[in-house]
Order: sequence, then structure tokens, then C-alpha cells
Amino acid sequence: MLEQHRANVACASCHSRMDPLGFSLENFDAVGQWRTTDGETPISAAGVLLDGTKVDGPAALRRALVAQREQFVRTVTTKLLTYALGREMEYYDAPAIRSIVRAAAPDDYRWSSTILAIVKSTPFQMRRSGS
Repeated sequence: MLEQHRANVACASCHSRMDPLGFSLENFDAVGQWRTTDGETPISAAGVLLDGTKVDGPAALRRALVAQREQFVRTVTTKLLTYALGREMEYYDAPAIRSIVRAAAPDDYRWSSTILAIVKSTPFQMRRSGS
């Protein structure tokens, strides 16, 4: 089924991004338990990320993400800020996102530093209540 999605140009644009991440975590079932087969079928956790990095399980995915640390932190920051503000990020949010990532860098991008930088950011401080 996934091969059919990748063969369809309309589907492949998203699946080429998502599938390698999902494949690398395929050994985990729906409740997070490790498995080596799906029914009778052996699980393959192999995939290739958009940058050409080959992954074959969670450890390889972690190494790939750590290799792109700032990009990973920027993406996580964007998602956290989206949640914190209750709206999608826009082009004018980019400077705040860069500022949050820069603020967290000296503390090795610790979660606490990233969260604190989000809370101190202008978009968070100036958000409107949704009442």
C-alpha cells in the first residue's frame, strides 16, 4: 500500500517526508511495545531520509536527528509555539522562533531552556486570550 502512495505523485510529496520517520519506528506497536514481526511478517525499519541519510531503527533515527540538532530544535520549537499560541506559525513568527532557538543554545538546547525561551518570547507574551 505504501509503495502505491509513493508511486502517486500527489501522495509521494508527503509520504517521502513521513515514511522514513515512521519506518524507523515501526518496531514499536500501537502501545509502544517492541516487536520484530507484524503478525507473521518481519518488520523492516529501513528508510532513507530526504537528505539521503539511511535509517534502520530508532537508534539510527536519533543519530540522524542529532546530526541536524539546530534544525530539529527549530522544528520542535515551531510545533511547541504553535501549541502554546493556539494558531499556526506565519512568516512573521520566524524571527521569534530563531530567537528562541538561539536562547536555548547556550544551555545545549535543554527542554527547560527551550520552554523558558518560548514563555519569554514576544508572541507568547502578547498572545490574545481565546474567550
